[in-house]
Order: sequence, then C-alpha cells, then structure tokens
Amino acid sequence: MPDTPTRELILREARLCFANQGFEGTSLNDIAAGVGIRRPSLMHHFASKEAIYQQILEDALAEWGLRVDAIRSSPLTGWLLVDSILEASFEFFRANPEIVSIVRREALTPKGHLGFDLGAALRPYFTQSVRFFEKEMDAGRFRRHDAENLVVTGYGALLTYFSDHWMLTGLLDRDPFSDEALQARFDHVREFVRAALEPTSRPW
Repeated sequence: MPDTPTRELILREARLCFANQGFEGTSLNDIAAGVGIRRPSLMHHFASKEAIYQQILEDALAEWGLRVDAIRSSPLTGWLLVDSILEASFEFFRANPEIVSIVRREALTPKGHLGFDLGAALRPYFTQSVRFFEKEMDAGRFRRHDAENLVVTGYGALLTYFSDHWMLTGLLDRDPFSDEALQARFDHVREFVRAALEPTSRPW
C-alpha cells in the first residue's frame, strides 16, 4: 500500500487541530509536530496556516456538494429525493466529525476567517432547496410550510446532533455516536421530516 502523501497528512492533522483547538489556537508548529515533520517542510506544501484552513473548508464543501449534486442529477423526485439527500448529508457529517466542529466554530464567527463566508458558500444549495420545496408544495405533494425555515430546521436537526457530542453524552448518559444511537437518530430525523412534509392525502 503506497504511503500517504505529506500534503494529505498535513490536511488530516490540521483538521484535528482546528476542530479541537480552533483556528486561533492552532499554530503551524502544532500541525507540523502532529505530522512528524518540521515547519519548513510543511511550508513547502502550504504557505500559511490560512492557506491550510481555506483548503480544508473548500475540500469539505466540494465533497458534500458532489454527493448532493449526484443525487439531484438522479431520476429521484419528491420524498425519495429529500430522503436521499438527508441520508447523504447525515453520512457526510458522521464520517467527518472534525469538519462538523470546524463548521460550528466558523458559524459562530461574525466574518469568518480569511473572509471566508460559509453562509455565502452554502447559499446556492440553500436557494435550490427552497425552490424545490416551494415547487413541491405548490403541486400539493408536500404540506405547506415556510420553505426557508423548513430548510434551516433540517440543517439544524442534522448538524447540531454531531456538534453537541459531549453535551449529549451527559444528557443521555450514553454514547450518542454508537452505531445503534446514530441509526436511531437518523430514523427519527427521517420520520420527523417525512411527517412534516406529508400532505393530507399521501402521494407516496
């Protein structure tokens, strides 16, 4: 099995550092030490801490976007399309806990780091989702709601569970990230969203 490229090792370690210590609390020396290289070697791949941070955010957004775009390009429609995007997003957050922590930190920063506006980066997906739900509601396939608030509620239902790991551990007195707990959580979110969208006469 080939060795992992140093650039990828740097990004992996930086994800852990930024997730656990925040942007300000992480130094290039921290990242280099975690990889097992010296700072000059790290800077051969990235000119600054800011460049690493931006690359991590851009890569994460691109990966999630590819998953969502692939589903939107499929023949799926209506509830089946919503369900598939819910599942893809849930699995993305499940597989990328460091990204969840970084995104939550970024969301609490007024202007973001590097001038990176996370909300603006996500706005095209948000707008597409709102238009989709409005179209489905107009056609009578989904129950009428405020589409913008519906999307924001869905975002919160998915993301906050993963970002609140330690609080939930104390609240529930068990591991909220066990396979059983995660499956139960996804099943609940799926049924909650489906019930909210279900019109008086079910078309599926």
